[in-house]
Amino acid sequence: MTATRTEYDAFGPVEIPADRYWGAQTQRALAIFDIGSERFPACLIRAFGLHKMAAAAANLQCGALDAHIAAAIIDASDEVRHGAFDDHFPLTVWQTGSGTQTNMNANEVIANRANERLGQPLGTKRPVHPNDHVNRSQSSNDSFPTVMHLGAVLELQGSLVPALTTLRDSLHARARDFADILKLARTHLMDAVPTTLGRSFEGFAAQVDHAVARIEATMPRLLMLPQGGTAAGTGLNAPDGFAQAFCDEASRLTGQPFRPNPCKVEGMAAHDALLELSGALNVIAASFIKIANDLRWMSSGPNCGIGEIVMPEDGLTSSIMPGKRNPTIAEVMVQAGMQVAGNHVTVTMAAASGSFELNVAKPVLIHNVLQSIRLLSDSARTVAQRVIPGLEPNRATLARQLESPLLAATALNPVIGYDQAARIVRHAMASGMSPRQAAIDLGVLSGEEYDRLVNVEKMGRGVA
Repeated sequence: MTATRTEYDAFGPVEIPADRYWGAQTQRALAIFDIGSERFPACLIRAFGLHKMAAAAANLQCGALDAHIAAAIIDASDEVRHGAFDDHFPLTVWQTGSGTQTNMNANEVIANRANERLGQPLGTKRPVHPNDHVNRSQSSNDSFPTVMHLGAVLELQGSLVPALTTLRDSLHARARDFADILKLARTHLMDAVPTTLGRSFEGFAAQVDHAVARIEATMPRLLMLPQGGTAAGTGLNAPDGFAQAFCDEASRLTGQPFRPNPCKVEGMAAHDALLELSGALNVIAASFIKIANDLRWMSSGPNCGIGEIVMPEDGLTSSIMPGKRNPTIAEVMVQAGMQVAGNHVTVTMAAASGSFELNVAKPVLIHNVLQSIRLLSDSARTVAQRVIPGLEPNRATLARQLESPLLAATALNPVIGYDQAARIVRHAMASGMSPRQAAIDLGVLSGEEYDRLVNVEKMGRGVA
């Protein structure tokens, strides 16, 4: 039988597993919110540790906490920030829309750990109380959205932006490697004019470069924190200067330039900044799907597909067809993009769920935003490391496709006109001959004239 201890809250006694650092409110929530299994990622829990550190330091600066209480809270919160208590946050995402239960979970864990460090047993609430001290000058209504911003900013700057930068740089490198390799372009999935393989990869790299810019464009709003708004944005029970002191400490701890939201109620009742971020993530997801699908098509085959490039080996194969090679990582990137697109729909609905002075869909909103950041970060990093550097052009296939490109006749438009060039293409297609031979056969151009006007290599390189 599991050993328990008894803690008390406003509703009476609660039995809690003896080795768990959470308290009565968290234990009650476990019984009430028996819904789903989705839990917040560790990055959000650790952002709570950062948050409570900054709050305690701000309270100390404002004279709202004694030094020894503040120090105990800061030390315990620092342990939470570095992952020592990840397993002591058992609640699922499916809880009160303000995130109150996870905020209380943090308050209780930190209070119990602070008291333990001061020589007291778990559950005493002395000398550090979860509400009176750890939650001093705060409300779940401003603390949880502040943690949402802290967690999102740290994940973006620590994970997604570096991963996107690595992917962009790897694509730029391959664009340079492939700059002189000719291929046929495709529009509407059909043969078009000659181009270069490098130009295709330049397009991919530009998409990812824009992705980095889109993330950076959201940062000014994400760096504004609603902390200090407490109840309904009024600042009730928060001392003068608390919001600025909190942001100063959060900035010092993270190196990010956080600042108070000048309109606290906006940061509590609406989450437009996080919706804006989700919109940027949705665009990146669409870019990833496009890039990954292009790589899949370009490497399709080897005998019955386009086969312009060869994917690197990943060591995986079919369960029934021996030796079959599939573009597995590209397929994962596509699926991740699909999930992010679905997450954006949820984030949109959640962000629209502010009623008067409070948004009440905070947990599901930040759960989806953080999952999107994680999926895009992991996808970008994996593709950049395992796919892009090992891609090789299939030179034989590329050369064969360029032996007699029908749409090379497009170069004749300025000389003989669109209609005559179209006659040549139609005749070549109907007779199975090359456009050069079709031009001769129709008496439109001599072979020498055609060769002078149509140079596949110059067309592919964009040379007039």
